[in-house]
Amino acid sequence: MYHHSGSVARQTVGHAAGVLDRTAPETDAIVFQRCTWCGTAMYHRLLCPVCQGSDLRTERSQGVGTIRHSTVVHRNTPAARNVSLIEMAEGFVVRGRVMGPPIGIHSGDRVRLSTAKDPVRGEPVFQLVDEPYRAWT
Repeated sequence: MYHHSGSVARQTVGHAAGVLDRTAPETDAIVFQRCTWCGTAMYHRLLCPVCQGSDLRTERSQGVGTIRHSTVVHRNTPAARNVSLIEMAEGFVVRGRVMGPPIGIHSGDRVRLSTAKDPVRGEPVFQLVDEPYRAWT
């Protein structure tokens, strides 16, 4: 998990990745690292989890991913909210929130990074790309 300050700093090569990289006022992007030795993509690490290499280059994610796990949290919040693990297309996993009713968010749903951020936690916020048809069961 990262610590969010009031302003989002631009990431540079060699530093631990932050979450959002503001290159223009209207665009947000998730910044991640890729190991230059083995090519493993990772999020917010100092060393590669595969080869333990410290030579990491910073890259921008396209912001598209798939929900791998989602849970509903009821504590410390006036309304239920979800916390999801999203596997991004580049191969790393990030924790964030998916917009929408918690009951309508399922593993396997495709999501895209939203321009919004969670106002309390500063985690990335995602939106469903297409709401799949789910039959009444």
